[in-house]
Amino acid sequence: MRRTAVLAVLLPLLVLVRVGPATAAVSCHQINATGAGQGAAPQAGDPPGLIRTVAQIRGGGLLQGTTEAAFQVVGATPTGIVFAGDITFTTNRATLSVDLDGTLDLTTGEFRASGDVSGASGKLEGATGTVTLAGVQDLLDPAGSFTETVSGEICVDLGANGRT
Repeated sequence: MRRTAVLAVLLPLLVLVRVGPATAAVSCHQINATGAGQGAAPQAGDPPGLIRTVAQIRGGGLLQGTTEAAFQVVGATPTGIVFAGDITFTTNRATLSVDLDGTLDLTTGEFRASGDVSGASGKLEGATGTVTLAGVQDLLDPAGSFTETVSGEICVDLGANGRT
């Protein structure tokens, strides 16, 4: 009887105890996507030699959407160029910017660039990670069309600030 009385008093008290809000932890997501794009028109104020591109990214999970990039030639290789610049991925509810360094072989059209996340907004705010682009540009196409694979790892707390 005494146990029943103690339980009768404790159970209502336990119901009143609130558990704090659940916090999501940072999780890392592998990126394995494909892209297709082309050169983009220069914008007013672009420095000479700036190269702009746009692309559609598919199968990218967190990064599925579009990209806009701006690259400057910063050096040469025996068969091509070295470039650096920023790429911005725009998704349904976020943007992710990456500072890229890469090379383009002017004999084959093959390119490879990689870099670290430099900024993010929306559901990707606070993201960290590295992204690599590798592909082939059609050197005979005046539009500068290319295909690419996008790989890497993005770590982010998707539950932070109501971004679920």
